[in-house]
Amino acid sequence: MQQYRLGFVIPVYNHPHYIKALLDYIHPYGLPVVLVNDGSDIECSTLLQELAQQHKNVYLVEHATNQGKGQAVMTGLYQAQDLGWTHVLQIDADGQHDWQDIEKFITISAQHPQAMILGQPIFDETVPKKRLYGRYVTHVWVWINSLSLEIKDSMCGFRIYPLDQTIQVLNQAKFQPRMGFDSEILVRLKWEQVQFINVPTAVIYPEQGISHFNLWKDNLGLSKAHARLFAGMLIRLPKLLAQKTKGSAHD
Repeated sequence: MQQYRLGFVIPVYNHPHYIKALLDYIHPYGLPVVLVNDGSDIECSTLLQELAQQHKNVYLVEHATNQGKGQAVMTGLYQAQDLGWTHVLQIDADGQHDWQDIEKFITISAQHPQAMILGQPIFDETVPKKRLYGRYVTHVWVWINSLSLEIKDSMCGFRIYPLDQTIQVLNQAKFQPRMGFDSEILVRLKWEQVQFINVPTAVIYPEQGISHFNLWKDNLGLSKAHARLFAGMLIRLPKLLAQKTKGSAHD
């Protein structure tokens, strides 16, 4: 088996408030980092360029214009492949995630290198109720389209990808470039029988946190992604049911 090689992928779009602290926090791990600047403004772009110069293990990839979080993550995943990594720990730059859980995620991933490690958010009172309820709608569609309840939260941007399986899936389909990507990639990985391990982790909405969720664009993108996935699920239904039957027989 190929030696376990992990690095961080951090998509950034106008999130200057927490990125320096995040890089300082993960620096002691001694792991490489791919920062994907998704067309940020001059202030944030300048900061990212300065940070990349300060940290020798940070690779900065820049989109000339904003292409969406999904495309930023895909750019980071392909960059990680070029760098020879086997696994990617994606963490968002908006300060929502509990950085202390990074070590836990890495430990579980190293023990289960073929698995997708997925953050299962534990929200506090700072979560906007509309966002919380909207997540449940997406969860239901993900459970339907994957024919599984194994994916507890498909929208959490704190996760570890097994890179070989992920790149294979990326090369098989055209993905939604905005917020819908986080859910779509998981459903397609589930179709390929990738194991999921859900890791409870605290999620907050900090005072200086900036959400780039566009009510109309992203809900439309999510709807299109779920429609494509539903059609794909129906096409694969005999195969998926056979897999579930086989899995039940082995339990």
